[in-house]
Amino acid sequence: MPLRTRAAATTATTGRITQGAHHPSLAHLANDLRLACMRISRRVRFESTQLVAPHQLSVMARLEKNPLTPRELAAIECVSPPSMTRTVAALVERELVARQDDPLDGRQVFLSLTPLGLSTLRETRRKRDAWMATRLKGISADEREVLIRASVILTRLASE
Repeated sequence: MPLRTRAAATTATTGRITQGAHHPSLAHLANDLRLACMRISRRVRFESTQLVAPHQLSVMARLEKNPLTPRELAAIECVSPPSMTRTVAALVERELVARQDDPLDGRQVFLSLTPLGLSTLRETRRKRDAWMATRLKGISADEREVLIRASVILTRLASE
């Protein structure tokens, strides 16, 4: 892959930022950030898939604070209701999620994490954080400072 003009070019062998690189266009920066975020996300997600699949963990995380209906979960996760029904059924079967009838509407159910589901969610997060912390040990203090600032910016962009 040819090296494009970038604000900070990295060498293939060391991964260290080289000085004197040109500023990238907004389109190149958008592409580079998108790819980097996707790659990190994918690596972190699949680092701890022994306990639950990534899409199941996402549903469990949504249920951590409040019970939700399957329809609400489907809307939040941007999946079809039948797809969410299959995901929820698998989680209920493994006793990670519990169903409770809505006392006001017998046709509706609320989903919540079980104690096993909560401990599984916490353990998976712990493993993911440990994976990331291991990678962060290998970077310089200056690079950590850049990532601290970048995480604030990326969090803000993700919430817009």
